[in-house]
Amino acid sequence: MRLAPGSDVPARELTPVGGPPVPVPDPAHLVHLQFRRFAGCPICNLHLRSFVVRHGEVEAAGIREIVVFHSPAEELRKHIDGLPFPVVGDPAKRLYAEFGVGSARRSLLDPRVWGPLLWAVASGTWQTIRGREHLPSSSPAGGRLGLPGDFLIGADGHLLAAKYGEHAYDQWSVDELLALAAEAPAPTRKA
Repeated sequence: MRLAPGSDVPARELTPVGGPPVPVPDPAHLVHLQFRRFAGCPICNLHLRSFVVRHGEVEAAGIREIVVFHSPAEELRKHIDGLPFPVVGDPAKRLYAEFGVGSARRSLLDPRVWGPLLWAVASGTWQTIRGREHLPSSSPAGGRLGLPGDFLIGADGHLLAAKYGEHAYDQWSVDELLALAAEAPAPTRKA
């Protein structure tokens, strides 16, 4: 079941790989909860690099970035070096189910994903050759057909905005996230 803006997100702590638990919602920040595919996913890595490069802007906007993959922690450990935000493994896909983020064959078949996919594979190959990235598992936990999901959660736990991807590269850009955060009601934007 998909969550609609205005829904309440139950309070919890998520335990990232190699880091302390993080609260969702966060009483001091907006939370951008990103659902990605599998550890080492070339398309996901391409997207996450854009958030790494602009992480300072995201933080300055009062947003805590949290990324969820449907991979176990042992698979994720090889792929999280250099990420300045928490990465959470959800191999049982409990959070995916709770937020209504699914998978579909169309995730890679949609023509809108082909350009980013080719760029992601070429870029990822170059990064792997240089030793900066690792190849994904040949049979990743949870499969390869996941769809992305993006959720902006207010400090009070209200879901401010949601995006359910129609294909593997259909997610918010940094600019879209910053625009949504700028529109967030003042009471939810505690710094």
